[in-house]
Amino acid sequence: MKTTKIIIGLFSLSLLLSGFIFFQSQNNPAAVPQNEAGETIHWHTFQEAVQLSQKEKKKVFIDVYTSWCGWCKVMEKNTFTNPVIIKYVNEHFYAVRLDAEMKDTVRFNNSVFVNPSPNVPRSTHQLASSLLSNKLSYPTTVYLDENFNLLTQVPGYLQPNQLEPIVKYFGEDAYKTIQWDDYSKTFKGEITAPPPAVTPPGH
Repeated sequence: MKTTKIIIGLFSLSLLLSGFIFFQSQNNPAAVPQNEAGETIHWHTFQEAVQLSQKEKKKVFIDVYTSWCGWCKVMEKNTFTNPVIIKYVNEHFYAVRLDAEMKDTVRFNNSVFVNPSPNVPRSTHQLASSLLSNKLSYPTTVYLDENFNLLTQVPGYLQPNQLEPIVKYFGEDAYKTIQWDDYSKTFKGEITAPPPAVTPPGH
């Protein structure tokens, strides 16, 4: 699979590969705030995404977060409630929330991934470490193709107008024919301005 690069500000990201992902747990992902219209991204567990993909193939959008991450909470409230983001992600992806410190047992490519110290604060789950290539940064958004191959990962908080071109770059398969630099130079988004400045909880 050819390499894809995304550069946003200081982010320089490389194409990674992964395989099929399967969750044993049926736990629901943490609730995410709705916007004023009552809209929300349709978040799934990995198992739900896998089951859905057996009926209809879609790419997978993953929000890797932790319960203590302030910028994760800001992104939930500020970016994932934007109506443009909600509509596009729901139409083109199965959206998954992954708590990087969860206690679930995960089957991944015939291997078992666990949290090695589930009762120790901030112990990272092995699947999260794998998806993030051991570069633990929260929040990080991860993109998988229709066959659960990892396309790329984007670390850090993103405002809605920063996230929009990335989801569309992968959602419309532009990454297969055009480099990110060229795509981003000509991208015309629906989100015209960033939201007001915010400060994460505890800062």
